[in-house]
Amino acid sequence: MDMASSPRTVEEIFKDYSARRTAVIRALTHDVDEFYGLCDPDKDNLCLYGHPNEAWEVTLPAEEVPPELPEPALGINFARDGMNRRDWLSLVAVHSDSWLVSVAFYLGARLNRNERKRLFSLINDLPSVFEVVTERKPVKDKPTVDSGSKSRGSTKRANDGQVKSTPKFAADEGYEEDEDEHNETLCGSCGGNYNADEFWICCDICERWFHGKCVKITPAKAESIKQYKCPSCSLRRGRP
Repeated sequence: MDMASSPRTVEEIFKDYSARRTAVIRALTHDVDEFYGLCDPDKDNLCLYGHPNEAWEVTLPAEEVPPELPEPALGINFARDGMNRRDWLSLVAVHSDSWLVSVAFYLGARLNRNERKRLFSLINDLPSVFEVVTERKPVKDKPTVDSGSKSRGSTKRANDGQVKSTPKFAADEGYEEDEDEHNETLCGSCGGNYNADEFWICCDICERWFHGKCVKITPAKAESIKQYKCPSCSLRRGRP
């Protein structure tokens, strides 16, 4: 691909990313039986490609070195029969996410720092292929970074340390910086320090964090709460 004719602006690169992502997701979900059948372990090394026209293809990798674009994971077909089908699809999804981002940032090689940040923000607002394939789907009305809301405002942490969220935010956003942010967090009820092994919930009104056990909220109950109000804010809102 001639770099002069390839997507160059943030919007063009994101459009290319979105189309390729749509294609890959279709292969791993709607067209999964066809995709599974094409990944014959007896064939040579195969790759899953998503194209800018939203079409997907299982084929051999490009022969030229270096290729015109970063290549997807090689030999996805070899592990097909040696793994549980769902686990295999999840593995392909993870590698597909890595490939999609690598293509986007390859095309964005000439972007400046702020443009790269904006591109990643647009990409990050979409659920990953892995999240879609494993049905860990963020909802569509997730606020943008510019909305003024703190992304941790409605995030809840379960006992296993995985991040769960209210319908306003993406699921499973277990970022390292999020971990660092919570290291200094104190429970608004008991004053105890944050611990990733315990379930926490954040008040959408005052944005203070609480142990689930301190406010009598379980992970299961938290999943059904659209907007959580801590006991203090509930009392304030209930007064005339």
